[in-house]
Amino acid sequence: MNAPEEAQAESSLIEHLIELRTRLVRALFGLGVVLVALLPFTRSIYSWLARPLVSQLPDGQTMIAMNPAGAFFAPMKLTFFVALFISVPWLLYQAWAFVAPGLYQREKRLAVPLLASAMLLFYIGCAFAYFLVLPAVFHFLTNFTPDVIAITPDANAYLDFVLVIFFAFGTSFELPVALVIMALLGWVTPEQLRQGRGYAVVGIFVIAAVLTPPDVVSQLMLAIPMCILYELGIIAARAVVPKADRAGS
Repeated sequence: MNAPEEAQAESSLIEHLIELRTRLVRALFGLGVVLVALLPFTRSIYSWLARPLVSQLPDGQTMIAMNPAGAFFAPMKLTFFVALFISVPWLLYQAWAFVAPGLYQREKRLAVPLLASAMLLFYIGCAFAYFLVLPAVFHFLTNFTPDVIAITPDANAYLDFVLVIFFAFGTSFELPVALVIMALLGWVTPEQLRQGRGYAVVGIFVIAAVLTPPDVVSQLMLAIPMCILYELGIIAARAVVPKADRAGS
């Protein structure tokens, strides 16, 4: 490589680094704006998150903080995660604006719906966990707790538990997108996905047992939707994989 080519390559690298820095600054600025806007509602946000458990506790019983700072840091940590949750479209847009110029037109046409679907499915998974799974799990756990044991949940421990549930269900609901990507990359075909349905169901129940608390309710409430999503992934893979590729495989 001669001197002009080296200078051009160096200039292009610098431009990419400047663009990356700009996108990161914009992404963090957007996240910061949402976080600042949510700070006045910190107490209300935590109360909203605690509702599935508090509604199952005996009258007059509520959460505790095992250390003095816990009552402050748990709601603040939750507010940050809520801000991050809300800011995901903006963060993905900044990432997309950085990588899109280097993609081919066909890759752009495929990437946009995949990103939108992944984001939507993650939100649906978290909503499913909050409105259906958490009330069912806490109802099951509180009903099977002996009367001699008083349930006094810690604010930080509860937050960590709920965040794990949200992450587990949010990522598990990405299954159709993962299957479509695997099919597009040629790792599997829709026919192979269909033939391996039995193994997939067994794997799904194993994953559900690992990701969820040790109760049958939450395991079933994760495994059953994942089985349905697996079928939807097969349908989506058939729709996006060219017929020639399916026939050739």
